[in-house]
Amino acid sequence: MGLLLDIDGVMVTSWEALPGAVEAVGTLAERGHPRAFLTNTTSRSRAQIAQSLADCGFEVDADEILTAARLTAGFVAANHPGKRAWVLNDGDISEDMAGIPLTDDPDEAQVVVLGGAGPVFTHETLSTVLDKLLAGVPVVAMHRSMTWSTAAGLSIDTGVYLEGLEKAAGKRIRAIGKPSPLGFRAAIDHIGLESSQVLMVGDDMHNDVLAAQASALVGVLVRTGKFRQPALDALQRDEFGPVPDHVIDSVADLPKLVEELDKT
Repeated sequence: MGLLLDIDGVMVTSWEALPGAVEAVGTLAERGHPRAFLTNTTSRSRAQIAQSLADCGFEVDADEILTAARLTAGFVAANHPGKRAWVLNDGDISEDMAGIPLTDDPDEAQVVVLGGAGPVFTHETLSTVLDKLLAGVPVVAMHRSMTWSTAAGLSIDTGVYLEGLEKAAGKRIRAIGKPSPLGFRAAIDHIGLESSQVLMVGDDMHNDVLAAQASALVGVLVRTGKFRQPALDALQRDEFGPVPDHVIDSVADLPKLVEELDKT
């Protein structure tokens, strides 16, 4: 089996390793399972994420990490080649946006890219994004996540703002990272296996797990990070709706699950 792992809320929270995560990821690496790490984290580049994981005790190469920023850069380069992009994001990810002409001046923007939500998402800047959207300037979002997990609890993320912008403009904004199939397809290509042979392990029931299952991957929901039991209970009561393929307490239980699946 191949492994596609979310990072925040699955392996770490506020860049502190979750109990048993380092050992579990290390065990699976020793067994030789092909893997990649698919994350909507936009506050750090792939190299910075790899270093932060190393500081926690994980052994992960930057090349194994697929960020929403890197995926978005590829989409913008392919669909809006040479266009100047105004990137609205909390964190320096210019390294992962290599090849995209960037500008800090919204008036020069030929493409608007929305990254992760944070202090930069002010009333003024979001109003400017709406103006651009109404004027026909392409707006692309790195992801559509509604929340992200911190040591202090959940914080709202870009998806909350996207819905308001879309309703105000009467237009749909293209999102590239999870839960878009684009991110999952890129990850599957990176691993080099068929989708049915890859487990997507995440804490976000909709953006990570059910979205992955819709792209024919096997979904594994962990009861850490964003996970909320009432949301899972409500889903399970709907006999006609999709449910996660597997639910485990934490990534520490993943080696046992993978071993069981390999036997079937």
